[in-house]
Amino acid sequence: MSETAASALEGADAETDPQHRIAFQGTHGAYSDMACRMVFPNYATVPCPSFEDTFAAVREGAARYAMIPIDNSSAGRVADIHHLLPESGLHIVGEHFQPVNHNLLGAPGATLDGIRKVHSHIQALSQCRQYLRTRGLQPVVHADTAGAAAEVAERGDPAEAAIASRLAAEIYGLDFLASDIEDLEHNTTRFLIMAHEPIDPDPEQSPVVTSLVFRVRSVPAALYKALGGFATNGVNITKLESYILDSRFNVAQFYADVEGHPDNRLVRLALEELGFFSREVKILGVYPASPFREGAEAG
Repeated sequence: MSETAASALEGADAETDPQHRIAFQGTHGAYSDMACRMVFPNYATVPCPSFEDTFAAVREGAARYAMIPIDNSSAGRVADIHHLLPESGLHIVGEHFQPVNHNLLGAPGATLDGIRKVHSHIQALSQCRQYLRTRGLQPVVHADTAGAAAEVAERGDPAEAAIASRLAAEIYGLDFLASDIEDLEHNTTRFLIMAHEPIDPDPEQSPVVTSLVFRVRSVPAALYKALGGFATNGVNITKLESYILDSRFNVAQFYADVEGHPDNRLVRLALEELGFFSREVKILGVYPASPFREGAEAG
């Protein structure tokens, strides 16, 4: 997708043309900002204070795409995303897997031995939990990693540091105190690329992913029966998660990623059976699978 985007952007003025902007939640230097620059190197990145604002930027024409983190290989899913996606008014048109290498950043002159508090987003703090615990460092939660880096730079306190990206260090003039401090190797965040209009990728050109949400009927074995069509038709479900919708914990909605295009006969049959046992099925997007998936499976 990045090659197509790059070829379409020759001569474009990304700063003034909303069609060459991509929105993300956070401030400049966030990992979402890095993901935007990786996939769309010639797009201007548009920081937004919340996920709702990020979706709105695309709906209202201020940006063409939104880059949304959905889950991380070590910290799990990003809070609230599965609730927000179905009501965003946008469609998933791509995915991107971003390797995340966390850095401990301090104000100029700070030393590793002098650090007492570490500021960052809850996900980044979670992904570096063991590192912080073994060194007795106090975590301080922020709305995003880059915002934490900006505050540490503004404070200039040698006892405080931030966990953030290399890009954040460059933007806010912070020193590297330690690199690659994440607890697990191959720490990776999966992002969804959202747009106002859906796309219809050709499954003959590349593997396709279909993302959807559904709610099963309140009858015994409803989920088992609803998913049975995927098994009998040989359709692979690569991701399945549930989350509660009501205050009584009686209504659950499920998010799923499946391999294949809905127009494929076997996928169509599986979706028809899912619909028969579900109260609602909503497709969020049909889009090319990232090449990362093949490499991850091979590894």
